[in-house]
Amino acid sequence: MDPQRGYAFMKAHRAEFPLAAMCRVPGLSSSGYYDWLKRPPSARARRDADLEARTGAIWTGSGETYGRPRIHAALGAEGERVGQKRVGRLMRTMRIEGATGRRWKTATTKRDAEARPAPDLVRRDFSASGPDRLWVADITYVPAWAGWLYLAVVLDVWSRRVVGWAMATRMRTELVEAALAMALARRRPEGRVVHHSDSEFVRAGSLR
Repeated sequence: MDPQRGYAFMKAHRAEFPLAAMCRVPGLSSSGYYDWLKRPPSARARRDADLEARTGAIWTGSGETYGRPRIHAALGAEGERVGQKRVGRLMRTMRIEGATGRRWKTATTKRDAEARPAPDLVRRDFSASGPDRLWVADITYVPAWAGWLYLAVVLDVWSRRVVGWAMATRMRTELVEAALAMALARRRPEGRVVHHSDSEFVRAGSLR
């Protein structure tokens, strides 16, 4: 695994995920990340950043319809000498593609036809009178240099703070259970807490 790509991913998603979790999955260190931040960007990194900005502008200007060949041609018309493979790599990094291309789609859950849905205690009223009264949870996924990275999060509605989270390279029921366990261990709520999720792994329920 290329540490440079790993550290670049961490920098791009630092506001979304805890640094310790992003380091743990690829086996990198937080000290290495901070050392990397102090170094000036390489010529290739600066070049990629410039190309990404121009590629994004062309793609947006096309109404988000241009694919790799047309973006490559547009860059060439601007006098830019760059290979199609590099344009394609940058587009994958930016998660953009042409209108007629393959759509990025990853299924996060599969419904159990025999499972009884839990009652909806929230009824779309996402408000709380105080901390640890209503928690909402969900699972998301992000493309990483080693594959998909899955993140389960529990959010306290009143404070809008993440009270529990878990990250893994595979998505299983244990992932959301670990996020909920962290929330319970950290907050130790007193009284009744409603835990709501749209995920098929965890449905709405009351914690006592």
